[in-house]
Amino acid sequence: MPEYQRIVSLVPSLTELLIDLGLKEQLVGRTRFCIHPEKEVQDIEIIGGTKNPNIEKILSLDPDFILANKEENQKEDIAELSMQVNVRVTDIATINEALIAIFELGNLFDKKEKAEKLIAETTSLIDQKPESQPLRTAYLIWKDPWMTIGNDTYIHDVLETYELENVYGEQKRYPKISLKELAVKNPDFILLSSEPYPFKEKHKAELRESFPSAKIELVNGQWFSWYGSRMPKAFKQLNEWRKKA
Repeated sequence: MPEYQRIVSLVPSLTELLIDLGLKEQLVGRTRFCIHPEKEVQDIEIIGGTKNPNIEKILSLDPDFILANKEENQKEDIAELSMQVNVRVTDIATINEALIAIFELGNLFDKKEKAEKLIAETTSLIDQKPESQPLRTAYLIWKDPWMTIGNDTYIHDVLETYELENVYGEQKRYPKISLKELAVKNPDFILLSSEPYPFKEKHKAELRESFPSAKIELVNGQWFSWYGSRMPKAFKQLNEWRKKA
């Protein structure tokens, strides 16, 4: 049996991982953004968001382990919770770091076999990625202001893995940009993510006016940003999508 019996997860993609590793019964709390697997999360207590968790509610659940992430969660919340509970803070900015996190959590919760199977499946799918012509790519995650991704993000590593050269790869984190600045970059490809901003067809039309020669496409943000047990599904989809993109 795992050492920890009352787990709170503050990371949507890792909530899904814990459930897929077989730890549903130990999960007593999740954020409102922890939406996968849809049926399994329904009866797990919601403790707020990733950036604004209800500390009092979390502690009332009497957790013995909290799973957090350096990017997803606020430093102040992690510090406060760490004073009373064992908090594991993951730091995932590459595919390799995501695989290491799966391995470490599998060992920690005595789910090593399931973790190793998931890692093997993921790496096999990456090995099957199609040979593709490099495309200079802008990946947009927000509007008003327009925002993109820098080179120290998991999304960047997924893009680069699929020969999608991030035109903002010289920057860090999530830069605010203007369409005028983006025009100077002259991207071949503009990807509009489904999350966190819900880009729609009307946004493609808006960008088409400024970038008539670029290919503009709506993409499932979970393919590029959700690590953990969603990785095999994501890379399987990306392998098929990249053959056509």
